[in-house]
Amino acid sequence: MKGGRKNLKRAAKDQNLSLQHGQSIMQVLSLRGSNLIEVMDARGEKSLALFPAKFQKSMWIKRGSFVVVDESGKEKALESGSKVACIVSQVLFYEQVRALQKSPEWPEVFKSSNMHDSIENDGGATSECLQRPISQEEVKDELESSGDNGLPPLEANLNRIKPFESQSESESSSDSDTE
Repeated sequence: MKGGRKNLKRAAKDQNLSLQHGQSIMQVLSLRGSNLIEVMDARGEKSLALFPAKFQKSMWIKRGSFVVVDESGKEKALESGSKVACIVSQVLFYEQVRALQKSPEWPEVFKSSNMHDSIENDGGATSECLQRPISQEEVKDELESSGDNGLPPLEANLNRIKPFESQSESESSSDSDTE
């Protein structure tokens, strides 16, 4: 056995990461489903990468995460008509990203990208959008537009019996009968 899932967690904890020939660091842009992810390389080119089955149920990635990708057969795959250009060889965790950011192997494009932005960025907004200052007028417009949007008010659910109200009504009607 080659050690697929067996040594996966031990390799993930390894702090000193060195890139071999044909490997590069890429940022995850979106998850496409069925083990496919869209990644962006240091030149800003987008491509599809295969997320191997050995990572399933042991490592998870999300938008903004960084991965090490094996690009050795990228040209052959693109020439043959395959949309999947590379294979993920390792998922980088926060500590590994911090160590790599200090090394010369880290791409300049990702130095401007802050890891904290990618961690907090679950809604799909880009880091440029998060850094843009928001004016008071935009906040007021958003609050005014997020009202009812022209919908009628909600009606009471008649399928539920409210025991507290029924007791108070019966007591008040019995009081009026005795008077």
